[in-house]
Amino acid sequence: MAAGIQEWGDCVVDGVPTLKCLEVVSGNIVFIASSFIIFALFIMFVVGAFNYLTAFGNPEKVKKAQGTLKWAVVGFVIFMFSYLILTIIGILFLGGPDKLFHFSIDGT
Repeated sequence: MAAGIQEWGDCVVDGVPTLKCLEVVSGNIVFIASSFIIFALFIMFVVGAFNYLTAFGNPEKVKKAQGTLKWAVVGFVIFMFSYLILTIIGILFLGGPDKLFHFSIDGT
């Protein structure tokens, strides 16, 4: 799967989107969602680290900062496992990691 927003390519015929455009749309949705999740996790890490550094030994603030960092790590682990699961599904059942959002309709 190519990194980044995909162009429409050959899925538009005479200005009309076809079912093959679902491949592009779903790939773009996954890319944008992944970008948003990574950005949110980065912000959580920065806020948690800043709160931890500025707690000055206050147990309540330290606990709150540790909670923020813990949930950021949990979110990162869930994100990585979801990517791993999608990759495994693509390899085992679809024939390769680049086939996950590749739609094809066989017919006459």
